[in-house]
Amino acid sequence: MTTTTNLQYQMTPGGALTGRWRVPGDKSISHRAIMLAAIAEGETRISGFLEGADALATLAVFRQLGVNIDGPDGGLVRVRGVGMRGLQAPAEALDLGNSGTSMRLLAGLFAGQTFPVTLTGDVSLSRRPMRRVTEPLALMGAQIATTADGTAPLVITPTAQLKGVDYALPVASAQVKSSVLLAGLYANGETCVTEPARTRDHTERMLTTFGYSIRRQGLRVCLTGGGRLSGCRLTIPADISSAAFFMVGASIAPGSDVLLEEVGINPTRVGIVNILRAMGADIELIDRRTVGGEPVADIRVCYAPLKGIQIPVDQVPLAIDEFPAIFIAAACAEGETILTGAAELRVKESDRIAVMANGLAQLGIDAEPRPDGIRIIGGQLGSTAATGAIDAHGDHRVAMAFAMAGLRASGIIEIHDCANVETSFPGFATLAANSGLNIVEQRV
Repeated sequence: MTTTTNLQYQMTPGGALTGRWRVPGDKSISHRAIMLAAIAEGETRISGFLEGADALATLAVFRQLGVNIDGPDGGLVRVRGVGMRGLQAPAEALDLGNSGTSMRLLAGLFAGQTFPVTLTGDVSLSRRPMRRVTEPLALMGAQIATTADGTAPLVITPTAQLKGVDYALPVASAQVKSSVLLAGLYANGETCVTEPARTRDHTERMLTTFGYSIRRQGLRVCLTGGGRLSGCRLTIPADISSAAFFMVGASIAPGSDVLLEEVGINPTRVGIVNILRAMGADIELIDRRTVGGEPVADIRVCYAPLKGIQIPVDQVPLAIDEFPAIFIAAACAEGETILTGAAELRVKESDRIAVMANGLAQLGIDAEPRPDGIRIIGGQLGSTAATGAIDAHGDHRVAMAFAMAGLRASGIIEIHDCANVETSFPGFATLAANSGLNIVEQRV
């Protein structure tokens, strides 16, 4: 599943974003849809599935475990679930490519199986911390070995019986919460997770859609093991994390006016909207409705001058994946933007604080990285002609964020190591070019 790294973007300055379109399906929801459909009883039909490398890695894993899956074909997938105990032992290690979501969630789901599993990934994934997942799972009786550094590969050995746990998350993490809850499906008794701050609740919503009882009170969510899931029909909304790049692009480029269709606006994911509005962005949510158990809306964004802000700490977990795009907005805003409470950005596909600060500095922006955030003073974005190409470090969101910077740059921007954009947003460069971004995709 490893992606090559011989793709780069060249951005010619200027342009504006216009038109209406639907960005690809939500990555977080696509992962969870396949996982739960596979262990449900009966058939599940999914529309809007993200055909990006990360979600396809999850799909491929369940085929290796004996699940019959048709598609994807234009976002349509049909999964014939095998029930909670119907997965089969894989013949070899399961390669999850670049997908941290797959590895962390599947560690929980596989902890309760009766066969051994080894989870591997590419170089980037093999650097990411996994103890945040393996430690709470160990409290449930799971046996998961990692490297000495607490990274992949994960070697999961079956245990006689998992036991329910009452776990307080040390940091807000939807992936850790979801991993523990998925293990809880196979545990004796009740499993509860308490969050320090609200994180995305796609797992809880989807479990309910599959007919599994969930109990939530404030920041605490519980379930009882030993139940069953039933196949259903699911529609996956457009991914707000992918829409975020066009929201920022339209906000910073004079003359822009875009309508992004059927975007998920789950209240645990709308930090990007709240933060951009606080900066002065012109954003309108139109035709709010529910699709597949998730709230959605069409999002209209028009250009508006932005101002720097102190980003509210309570918005950080609601926008954790969107900060590379937000940093570009901050670079184009008047005044100072300060982010704190976001140490989680250090352990994403790259160290997003360091990588974004370095790239912004190459473009002449005053960007001061801090242990848990960054300070950015808005100014004129420059060119990489004198400083050399920006290195995206294989991070899809970094690559797409700097692509949008071309709208306000004074010269050409080159971005290297962009191939992993396909993990979350297949066809990004084509859609961006059609919407008005001066982007050329180059294979070298």
